[in-house]
Amino acid sequence: MSRIGKSPVTIPSGVDVKVDGNIVTVKGPKGELTQEMNSCVSMSIDGATITFTRESDTPDHRAKHGLYRSLVHNMCIGVSEGFKKQLEVVGVGYRANANGQKLELSLGFSHPFVIELPNEIKVSTESAKGKAPVITLESHDKQLVGQVAAKIRSLRKPEPYKGKGVKYVGEELRRKAGKTAAK
Repeated sequence: MSRIGKSPVTIPSGVDVKVDGNIVTVKGPKGELTQEMNSCVSMSIDGATITFTRESDTPDHRAKHGLYRSLVHNMCIGVSEGFKKQLEVVGVGYRANANGQKLELSLGFSHPFVIELPNEIKVSTESAKGKAPVITLESHDKQLVGQVAAKIRSLRKPEPYKGKGVKYVGEELRRKAGKTAAK
């Protein structure tokens, strides 16, 4: 059983947290985020710490207790430090180019993919000779960064034989042995 909801959230310096009914607003140097909370979980701010309490011990309320604590914690980290995801484009002839809020990917298909990214995300690409291109996504919203990274990865998932495709930096792939020639 998770006890995440019981641990308090510390508010970093320079971050302002406001509660208006069921809506939590967190402002910081990197941006502003809002989250609507369920009425079964209540939040109280004491100085630089936030504590969460739930109405009852039903499984649904216990789950939401930990969920909203994690969401508010991620919001506090996001507006103060930000979040970053890196993707690696592995394959011969696979390319990635960032141009403003557009990301152009050549992934071995007959046409390149052009993805229009939300304004909250900063994208950059890095290509070095002999290395796979790396796409870096940065934002203050953890959910948005993860969703966009998953969308980019889904365009060409890494295959198990040669490892070609779009993968997260540091991701371990399960590799398979290919066919052996018959004698």
